Amino acid sequence: MNKNLRRGLLSLAVAGTVLAALPIPSMAAAKVTIMVGGINKMVYLPAKLAEQLGYFKEEGLDVELQSQPAGVDAENELLAGAVQAVVGFYDHAIDLQTKGKEITAITILGQVPGEVELVSTKAAPHFQSMADAKGKTLGVTGLGSSTNFLTQYLASRHGISSKQFSVLPVGADNTFIAAMKQGRIDAGMTTEPTASLLLKTGDAQVLVDMRTVEGTVKALGGLYPASSVYVQRSWLNSHKEEAQKLARAFVRTLRFINTHSAEQIAEKMPKDYYGSNKALYIQALNNSLPMYSQDGKMPKGGPETVLSVLSGFNPNVKGKHVDLSKTYTDEFVNAVK
Repeated sequence: MNKNLRRGLLSLAVAGTVLAALPIPSMAAAKVTIMVGGINKMVYLPAKLAEQLGYFKEEGLDVELQSQPAGVDAENELLAGAVQAVVGFYDHAIDLQTKGKEITAITILGQVPGEVELVSTKAAPHFQSMADAKGKTLGVTGLGSSTNFLTQYLASRHGISSKQFSVLPVGADNTFIAAMKQGRIDAGMTTEPTASLLLKTGDAQVLVDMRTVEGTVKALGGLYPASSVYVQRSWLNSHKEEAQKLARAFVRTLRFINTHSAEQIAEKMPKDYYGSNKALYIQALNNSLPMYSQDGKMPKGGPETVLSVLSGFNPNVKGKHVDLSKTYTDEFVNAVK
């Protein structure tokens, strides 16, 4: 063996030894920003719970959760490209398709809305059902939000058009509670734990309950898939690996919810979610457990019910052709073992 060859082999051996001694760089986790349409709402609890359980990290995702008080604001952030995904109501996917925007739900978190139409105790004697909504002021989280869609539909089922009552955007949580207590709204649509807080203080009564399958079918005529994880179709087509990881993290979270008690779930949540009244938070969570999906799949007939609700009054959807198959996909949840 000549000297040059020996020197070359020796150099390679030394280089190999040095490289072997160097730390192997870890693959950077994929960054995904998710906007939640009100992160404290129990309808969207799976987002924070997935983070608390460490499921995003286990999937190799670097997830940042942000919050907007209304789903319509979260939707706008997605369309602007400021975030990659939204945890919000599925009905936005139908509404946006009629405006030329392609949004696809990749995991269904709630098989029912989880919403409650509350009437203030002061207004209750003259407000026994949505048939009494004429001339009243009804609170919603935001104009164009899912609560706005549902409020108008519930009234329309009693022959009352949206011109016959006033809608006031009052947000959620404390701002909703204040609007109810101050008499700025006669009734309003909200979620847990806000509903349980107002019921406990005696400031409100239940008018329409869509936290359960039975209540939702009675109010809307069928299952109404609501809280979901949705993304822009253009992002989905180029980020299928990230979409699969998100779906897996959320399906694992749904399985955790469906196999643990409200007390056990509450233990996993940050303390500021229940503050000084953990018992009330657990009670509200117990009220909410029936709404969560078990597998993240779109419930049969669900998209048709949502389309029916929106077509009933929403001028964007009424009379328009909607390809429901493009508004959701079970491809990713089906791949979760």
